[in-house]
This record gives sequence, C-alpha cells and structure tokens, in this order.
Amino acid sequence: MMATFSARGTERRHARRQPFSLYIRVLDDETDKTLGFLEEIGEGGFRLETNESFPLQKEYDLRMEVTPDVSDKLFIFVKARTKWSKPDIFRPDIFHVGFKIMNVGPHDHEIFRRMLDKYGK
Repeated sequence: MMATFSARGTERRHARRQPFSLYIRVLDDETDKTLGFLEEIGEGGFRLETNESFPLQKEYDLRMEVTPDVSDKLFIFVKARTKWSKPDIFRPDIFHVGFKIMNVGPHDHEIFRRMLDKYGK
C-alpha cells in the first residue's frame, strides 16, 4: 500500500517503501510519454520523480523499464493510481508523485519484487 495523508497533511503509510538505487524510466503505456523516474518502491506502490504534477486518483497504464539482471524482458506493465503529488522543497521544477499499484500480472509482479529486493536500499 502507498502512503495516505490525514486531514492535517501528515503521511500515514501502510507499507514500507524503500529508496531505489537505479534510475528506472516509467512511461505512460498509452502515449509512450516518459512520466518520470522511479525513486522509491514498495510492495503496494512506488514514487516517481517527474517534471510535472499529476492529478490525484487518476489511473494510468504504465510501462517500467527493467534491467536484464532481474527480468527476461525489457518492460513490466502496471496499472497504478496517483495518490499524492507535491513539489520538491529544494527544486520547484521537480515533483514527487506517489502511486498505488492497482493491477499487475503475476510474472510482472515477480519481476517487480526482484527489483525491490535487489535495488531497494
């Protein structure tokens, strides 16, 4: 699960996310547009670093680049919903966007778990 926020804006995360040590590109699978780069991952979601804010509660069909040491293919496919979006406190042109995973196939989920185990700090 991803973080949720209380009425006061404080974060209430249900599952621990780990910083991600690779710069993995995440694309909108429908438009081929690069949405951002993976920053943190967890069992139920992830955070992207991006150049734009995202609308909340919008679902995206995403394609994540993966490396050959964790996968037998170039991309995994994930349906995810935006949960929060906020600007970076030091670089106002950068945003951090939290996504909750809504659906992922069994094989792609296995690859995602290998990414988390191998590259999560």
